Amino acid sequence: MPTIYFTGSLFSAGVTEIYNEGKDHIGYLDLKSAFTSSLDILNTKEEITLSGGFRFFSRTWVISQPTEEVGEVKQRFSFFAKKFEYEAFGRGFYTIESEAFSRQYEIYDEQEQVVAQFNRTDGFFESAAAAFCLTNHSSALSEDELNAVIMGVNMIQKRNSSGGAAGAAAT
Repeated sequence: MPTIYFTGSLFSAGVTEIYNEGKDHIGYLDLKSAFTSSLDILNTKEEITLSGGFRFFSRTWVISQPTEEVGEVKQRFSFFAKKFEYEAFGRGFYTIESEAFSRQYEIYDEQEQVVAQFNRTDGFFESAAAAFCLTNHSSALSEDELNAVIMGVNMIQKRNSSGGAAGAAAT
């Protein structure tokens, strides 16, 4: 069960490092711009492995490899919990859940088995630079893909709380 740690940058743009539980550097998270809400995940050779960003005028977070889309994250309506879904194109649907005021999330596969868990580990008042700890139990989803999913959940929540896409259709 690999555990990795990563953070967004203080100003929602820039490059930060991704570490494993041994504090070994295993990649980079590149938040492209505070204005576009897009990112790249890079390996240690600084090659892009995955990218993420919102569809035009949408609240759908799309994850892609350099040549194709691999999945999308959407928020699900819920009163007393935070719920999202991740469709890994051709590989299944996953549910992402957290209690209303919790900073701990679980990702479930279609058989309702926990395939990953992540926690938001930054301080409560440090909303500018979100930090996360991910534990992956899945052989179907890579750590890079789960990083992109987690950042998608984070970006959807930031967009919701700021009203950043007032004209966007909630898809």
